[in-house]
Amino acid sequence: MKKYLWFATVLLLFSCNNSDENYDASGTFEADEILVTAKANGTILQLNVEEGQQLSSDEKVGEIDPKNIELQKEQVLASIDAIDQKTNSALPQIQVLQSQISGQSANVSILQEQLQNALRERNRTANLVAKDAATKKQLDDANGQIKVIQKQISAAQSQLSTLQQQISTTKESVSIQNRAILSERKPTQKKVEQIDEQLKNNSIESPIAGMVLTKYLNEGEFATIGKPIFKMASLDVMTLKTYITGDQLPQVKIGQKVTVLIDAGDGKTKEIPGTVYWISSKAEFTPKTIQTKNERANLVYAAKIHVKNDGFLKIGMYGDVKF
Repeated sequence: MKKYLWFATVLLLFSCNNSDENYDASGTFEADEILVTAKANGTILQLNVEEGQQLSSDEKVGEIDPKNIELQKEQVLASIDAIDQKTNSALPQIQVLQSQISGQSANVSILQEQLQNALRERNRTANLVAKDAATKKQLDDANGQIKVIQKQISAAQSQLSTLQQQISTTKESVSIQNRAILSERKPTQKKVEQIDEQLKNNSIESPIAGMVLTKYLNEGEFATIGKPIFKMASLDVMTLKTYITGDQLPQVKIGQKVTVLIDAGDGKTKEIPGTVYWISSKAEFTPKTIQTKNERANLVYAAKIHVKNDGFLKIGMYGDVKF
């Protein structure tokens, strides 16, 4: 009996020593989990996700009822149409003024023709007066007629200038009125853009490429902003969180390549390369669920190792590390 106990003790010590030589620390695999929450309030009309399903980045997987937001958009668009209908057009007034200008221009042409005739008549009368064939009064009357026509031409041209000024004033006045009305259009149009952005929130999309871990809501249920819909994680690169003792700390540095050992079944061990990417700057008490090479150490440092997943690694799986 003593011989058997001695043999068992030796075997146990050998196993412990062999275990210590095989790895330097142990830990469990984790993944960066992302909680996909609702960005809008409403009933979930569609949700095509199941636990274990693989999703690609930005993949649309569901929709929250957008009816209320769409009604708001229709209301704002109707307001924009009403604003457009309030605007005035200067065209009718300008057309009236342009018609008056055309008539006044024709009148000026007629007066100028009359002036030319009056000048010719005055010159003819002056020649007759020089030959005593006409009286001086006839010449004075001819000159008076010319002055009357010239005044009429001047008045008509002044009227033309006034009409042109009225066109410019009308255009400016209508433009000022329209600017005041259209100033309401730009902020209203911004409301449409804001609503379009809100409508995007009614679409449920996968933020990353990864696997659905947990589904919290189903079609037909009411979602509120911030309420979890499903949880997912990218499993392409897993994180092995382990703890190292103060004695091991000088041997480990960020960026260091390490060997990760996992149980492959049938007593076999699988080796996977990993990279240390984070080491805690503060020591903490040894977690009860974690074993380190020096189990007598009370304080350890947390470390995280990136390991590329070939499909074999799972969340919560145990792994050992050789530094």
